[in-house]
Amino acid sequence: QVQLVESGGGLVQAGGSLRLSCAASGRTASSYAMGWFRQTPGKEREFVAAISWSGINTNYADSVKGRFTISRDNAENTVYLQMNSLKPEDTAVYYCAAAFSIVALKSGGYWGQGTQVTVSS
Repeated sequence: QVQLVESGGGLVQAGGSLRLSCAASGRTASSYAMGWFRQTPGKEREFVAAISWSGINTNYADSVKGRFTISRDNAENTVYLQMNSLKPEDTAVYYCAAAFSIVALKSGGYWGQGTQVTVSS
């Protein structure tokens, strides 16, 4: 079992930046691939970014490439999502996720409770 707790969401103006954090707990948390998804009302949850357990491999949705950066600190069992050049369409509830691999992550896994990100125009 892995427990995930997100933080760092909030309200920001378009063009601004935010950094989300996800703290993982559990005996083998650092061995999991981790990632971020987002969801807006009436839409399905969509993949944003993922990182392998080692931090070597990363994967991004086309919509955030070049603007968002995922990273992790296994000593702290924490994964980060640095979001720059934010756009109003980035507004969503952002969820942290963990799974055995990036491929498995995209099909689901363990989930956090979500943190709201609102980008004003």
